[in-house]
Order: sequence, then C-alpha cells, then structure tokens
Amino acid sequence: MPAYILRRLLLMIPTLFGIILLNFCIVQLAPGGPVEQMIAKLQGMDVSATARFTGGGSDVAGAQGMEGQFSSSGSGSSTGQYRGAQGLDPEFIASLEKQFGFDKPAHERFWLMLKNYIRFDFGESYFQDKRVIDLLLEKMPVSISLGLWTTLLIYLISIPLGIKKAVRDGSAFDVWTSGAIIVGYAIPGFLFAILLIVVFAGGTYLDWFPLRGLVSENWQELSWPARIADYFWHLTLPIAAMVISGFAGLTILTKNSFLEEINKQYVLTARAKGLTESRVLYKHVFRNAMLIVIAGFPAALMGIFLTGALLIETIFSLDGLGLLGYEATLNRDYPVMFGTLYIFTLLGLVIKLVSDIMLTWIDPRIDFQSQGARA
Repeated sequence: MPAYILRRLLLMIPTLFGIILLNFCIVQLAPGGPVEQMIAKLQGMDVSATARFTGGGSDVAGAQGMEGQFSSSGSGSSTGQYRGAQGLDPEFIASLEKQFGFDKPAHERFWLMLKNYIRFDFGESYFQDKRVIDLLLEKMPVSISLGLWTTLLIYLISIPLGIKKAVRDGSAFDVWTSGAIIVGYAIPGFLFAILLIVVFAGGTYLDWFPLRGLVSENWQELSWPARIADYFWHLTLPIAAMVISGFAGLTILTKNSFLEEINKQYVLTARAKGLTESRVLYKHVFRNAMLIVIAGFPAALMGIFLTGALLIETIFSLDGLGLLGYEATLNRDYPVMFGTLYIFTLLGLVIKLVSDIMLTWIDPRIDFQSQGARA
C-alpha cells in the first residue's frame, strides 16, 4: 500500500501539469483579456469585467510590479490587437502590457507560473488589489461550510434511507419515499433556493431567515452560543437547497447497491446459519454494498464545492470560492482563475486518493497495488 500511495502521489504531478497547461492554452485564445478590460474602463465603458470594481486608480496601481504569467491576447504593443485601443498611444498600451506582464512570451509566462505555483505563490489579483492566496483564504470558510455540512447531511439522510428502501423494496414506504426522490431529481437546487427565499426569507410569506452573508454584522459582539446559533441560522436555507438536489442520486445508488448484494448467495448462506437480519445486513451486506457509495464520495464532494455551491452562493450572496472563481473567469482575472483551478484540482486528486485508502480500509480484499496505480 505505501508503494501504491507513492505512485499515486507521483502521478499527481503530470496530471496537475496537464490540466494547468490545457487551460493555459485555452486562455490564450479567449478574447477580452485584462488589457482590453482596463482600456474599456479608462474609456468609461461599462463592461462586466470592470464595472464591478469601483476602486478608481487602484486597479492600475494594483497591477504594478506583477510578474506576467497569463495572457489571452498575446504579447506586443500594437494597438490593433486590442478592441477599443484604436487611437491610443502605443507606448501607453505597452505600459499596460508590462503592468499586467503580457510583455513576455507565452512559454515564459507559463514556466514562471509553474515555478511560483510550486511555492503556492499565485501572485496578486488584477482587479481586487489583493494577493490571490489571501483571497482564497478569505473565501474558503464559506465554501467549506457549505460543502462539508451539505455532504454530511446528504450522506446522513441518503444512506439510511437507501438501506431502508432496499430492505422494504416494493412496500408503501418505498413508494412514498420514491415520490420524494423524484421531486429531488425534478427540482434544481437553485430553483428550490428561490422557493425557500420566497417562502421563508421575506420574499412573500415568512421572514424567518436572513437572505445574505454567512453571519450577522454584529457576530463578533455575540456570545459563543449565540454565534453558533447565528451561523447555522444563516446556513439553513442554502444547505437545505443543496441537500434537496443532492440526496436523491445517492439514495438510489445506495438502494440499488444493497438490493444487488441482498440477493447474493453469501447472504442466503448467512441467513441459513441463523444470523439475525440486522447482523446479516450490517455485518455482511453493508461492507460490500457501501464500496460503490464510498467510491463516489470524491465526485460528490467536489461537485458540491465546484458546481452545486456556485449558484447557491450567488443567490444567497455568500462570498465563497465558487463565486470567486466564476467572477474571476468573467473578469479575466487570470491569477485568481488559475489559482482556484490549481487548488481545486489538487484538492480533487488528494480526495480521490483518500477515497481509495478508505476503500481498502473498509474491505481489505481490495488491493489497488496489484492492479497498478490509477490516474
């Protein structure tokens, strides 16, 4: 097992390299880079990448001194390659390119980026005048709160429910709970979030829950019990919206996995030996049936972090990593874009490795080492 873990860790290096390289190449072809965004702002145009930031000259000042790593427009100082740059002094355009670091060839920017990323140095945001690592640390508590609590609740609900449905397959309980699962499949999380806001957050009916933020403005002034209550008070609606859209798939997966195992010969043999139904279910069936559920844990967790939380963070005004990465993509804030990509990719690879280790812990018969390291 240690040799397998070492191989997996070594495989992370080319995997991470390939993902960063592919996205870097795609970015070179994307129009509307930071130089064009800055030109548009200086000319008073209301574009999505700059209208959100109103810090005056701090945008340009924050770009000074940055070492170039990213570009979507190539290098050079010709005004013809940037939209809206016609008639501007080429020396001014060249100074913008230098400030954003686009005066270097693409391969130099890429290798400089990799060199800095090894040290977890992601540079500074183009438009927020902050170090990327500081932005990530600032937004991380929101995403961790949403991801961990949602994943925990989904598994606490789905696994017992799926086992119960498998044991009572075809009963009235199975039929009625299947109706709830169909509703979970049919209603997207963001639509259910809007419904919760309308009903419980002062939209039309009740005003029981807050509509924005992770905690109240006076959170620091509250006692610790009040702080905990305030924290969960703000999380109730966002987590409810994410759980309703996430529990259905895992419940069906758990039920089908248990149904497949229940009908196998070793279960019939265990029952013939006089073992109780609960002992057969949780001693023999559970270990085998849960393998596929655990194998899907990394994808479920990363899905909640990357995609599930994005719209929820936007709807409930929760300033987390999902919203940060999405806005960075729209605004062509390349240091933030690639910084979040690097962190999420690395986190996903590590979680997948942890998942494989958990599989061998639950069922020692699984031997990944004999199968060779998987990418």
